[in-house]
Amino acid sequence: MGTRRRFILGTLGTAGALVVGWSVLPPRQRLTPSEPLPPVAGQLALNGWVRIGSDDSVSVVVPKSEMGQGVHTAAAMLLAEELDADWSRVRVEQAPVDAIYNNIATVVDGLPFHPDDEGAIKKLAAWLSAKTMREVGPMLTGGSSSIKDLWLPMREAGASARSMLVAAAAARWSVPVEEIQVAAGQVTHPASGRSVRFGELAALAAAQALPRDVKLKEPSEFKLIGKDTPRLEARAKGEGTAGFGIDVVLPDMLYATVAMCPTLGGKVASLAGAKAMSLPGVKSVFALDGYHGGTAAVAVIADTPWHALKAIRAVDVTWDEAVPAAALNSRAAIEALGQRLEQGGGTAYFSVGDAETAIAGAARTMQADYTAPWLAHAAMEPINCTVQLKGGRATVWASTQVPDFARRAAAQALGLNDANQVEVKVQLLGGAFGRRLDVDFIAQAAAIARQAPGGVPVQTFWTRAEDTTHDFYRPACAARFRAGFDSAGNLLGVTGLSAGQAIVPQALKRLFGLPTVNFDKTTSEGAFDQPYEWPAARIAHAVVELPVPVGFWRSVGHSHQAFFKEAFVDEMAAAAKADPVAFRLSLLRRHPRHAKVLQLAAEKAGWGTPLPAAPDGAKVMRGVALHESFGSIVAQVAEVSLAVDSAGTKAIRVHRVTCAVDCGLAVNPNHVRQQMDSAVIFGLSAALHGAIDIERGRVTQTNYHDYPCLRMDASPVIETHIVPSTAHPEGMGEPGTPPIAPAVANALFALTGQRLRTLPLKVA
Repeated sequence: MGTRRRFILGTLGTAGALVVGWSVLPPRQRLTPSEPLPPVAGQLALNGWVRIGSDDSVSVVVPKSEMGQGVHTAAAMLLAEELDADWSRVRVEQAPVDAIYNNIATVVDGLPFHPDDEGAIKKLAAWLSAKTMREVGPMLTGGSSSIKDLWLPMREAGASARSMLVAAAAARWSVPVEEIQVAAGQVTHPASGRSVRFGELAALAAAQALPRDVKLKEPSEFKLIGKDTPRLEARAKGEGTAGFGIDVVLPDMLYATVAMCPTLGGKVASLAGAKAMSLPGVKSVFALDGYHGGTAAVAVIADTPWHALKAIRAVDVTWDEAVPAAALNSRAAIEALGQRLEQGGGTAYFSVGDAETAIAGAARTMQADYTAPWLAHAAMEPINCTVQLKGGRATVWASTQVPDFARRAAAQALGLNDANQVEVKVQLLGGAFGRRLDVDFIAQAAAIARQAPGGVPVQTFWTRAEDTTHDFYRPACAARFRAGFDSAGNLLGVTGLSAGQAIVPQALKRLFGLPTVNFDKTTSEGAFDQPYEWPAARIAHAVVELPVPVGFWRSVGHSHQAFFKEAFVDEMAAAAKADPVAFRLSLLRRHPRHAKVLQLAAEKAGWGTPLPAAPDGAKVMRGVALHESFGSIVAQVAEVSLAVDSAGTKAIRVHRVTCAVDCGLAVNPNHVRQQMDSAVIFGLSAALHGAIDIERGRVTQTNYHDYPCLRMDASPVIETHIVPSTAHPEGMGEPGTPPIAPAVANALFALTGQRLRTLPLKVA
């Protein structure tokens, strides 16, 4: 026994020493991939991020998915800046799956720490997370992390390639490297007047040793970064030649579509496919399990999309709907979330002082309850995926945010033992908003392709109705905020408790089969991690299990928590008889960046000055909101009026939104403004219209007619003002969405005196 005990303790001690030793080392390099980049005629790779062509072209290898956010252009700008490339010769290619492209930033940002926390535990957790993600992390596009994640690797790759070109030129001319200059894709030796283009040096440069250390430019030296730059893919999109997932066309390709059980999580009890099989072009009809959290379905493979759609309607299927979701009604479920608030408690994500005691002893207290519904992603490009299984290997053409997860899911569904037997070709995404972080449709398409005759490729596509009714939805949530003031009107304390489903446990279970845990920072983000200097506070969340599949929706927890929090801050300002901007500034004395953003938005919006009437003579009022998410600080001022039709129905109109943003260094200011436009319109769609209703486990919305997005004629003028900065770039894909709903709600209070605490906003 003693010998066994000593062996175990010795083994654990050795393992512990190895872990400690590993933990103090820096993360491994992100320049050289585990496998060389696939060869391309006329091009040579200088590292895992860039190829130089004999025609002087510079191909930047980008691991992020382009879904309209402009990441391909911004990422290429980072590398081209340090390479001193000729921008007119820069192009982008999608990266293969490799660990050097793992997204480190999104996992580090997801740690449950307050932004103000600069303690040793947070730093250690971030360090260890970064190292771990470099080895086993996801290769994903999400969390508004792309440029933050690529900021150093892309620049280091460009600087490294530049150094190799310089070394090649110095060797060719037998001159010191210090005498070499590089600009706009040309290497020169001013002393002798010699010069050479990148393409002429590519072969010699590729033979140089990878530099150990490279010096990166200071912001004052940037020629490309920080400048308005058109998107590289803009022309192809404008001409209609850009390739999205739904555009994939291959020789002999077949088409498949599905009908999933209308009840979430339901199964196929039986099907009769004879009628469908008798229709023109139909190849097969069969049942499918639900994959990675998806719902079971019947599928049809046919020679054309139209034949597949006709045949799926002819399948006679009986559904097994004896599942937990069958008892779910969304209205009752949201009421249950409100009832959970009565119990108090929850997991506290932020606490300072004794807020409960402060409120209990206050001269005046206030309380407000808020609710937000489930939401669908409703991306413009419906779900689709093309798969070919041939010769023991598979190719997947997909609009996905997670190519490595997609590869694994496809391999599993195809019965392949090694994910390396699957190649994923990432296509342009016609929107995603988080939906394509899941791989249910990838596995489903792979399982369908497995049924195809002769290894022909099969493109599986969903109708809009299947997409809307079988999403992974933004969770519904309820929240209660309370505050106490002394007799002089000074704020004493604030508590916030929200209740709703947790996304991360569901995602981990459906992606990896991991057991459910109820701790999820995204449930409370947007409430606990804000800059307001509360005298005392407790911000918590209670997880409520419901049989609704939930997923990451643009800005995740911030999407509803910002509405709850900023609407309540406005209510507190009114209770304190203070101007909403001034009240917020009083809580930001130690947060000058946030105060500056708020003041900039207020100044540019003309806060405090009268607004002219709307064109129809209706009164217009302003509302304000301030919110930090994904490292960026955004303030928005919305100008709102009401239109009343002949039946007395009131419609909310948003005329103008003034935005101020501090996102660190704006790599491409044009993208920042475009992202803010997109985020405001996306957020307004949800704030004014968005709601997924569920009856007996069935989603009732099916298309844009009953799940509308904001139309062009209802879109406001959007003005974005960027705070100049040389700080590390932060996220921009999502931060513009959270503040818009509370800004509009607060404007409506100024306009009507009504406090709207439920989304979507409806004026009585």
